[in-house]
Amino acid sequence: MTISSIEGMLQQLRGLAQVAGGGTPSQAANSAATAGFAGELQRSLQRLNATQERAYGQAEAFEVGKPGVSLNDVMIDMQKANISFQTTVQVRNRLAAAYQEMMNMPV
Repeated sequence: MTISSIEGMLQQLRGLAQVAGGGTPSQAANSAATAGFAGELQRSLQRLNATQERAYGQAEAFEVGKPGVSLNDVMIDMQKANISFQTTVQVRNRLAAAYQEMMNMPV
């Protein structure tokens, strides 16, 4: 895995996160360019946490019978949280593999 493919994957994740959050992909690129990789990773984890919190909140509201919370919304939010988590795990796995590959390179 090359640096350019990792950068491409990060650009896609930024675009998807901004579209899901109501922003535009160009805003994500501008903010990521100023903060660097560590900042982008931190923001991605915060977005993942917010998505999971929102999904669990919806599920809890449905369980207690709060009016205006439908099962469809709960299931969609839970699936979004699940997909976000799976994507994060895959990114972590690819970054770990890239790190291992770099460490095994001859000097």
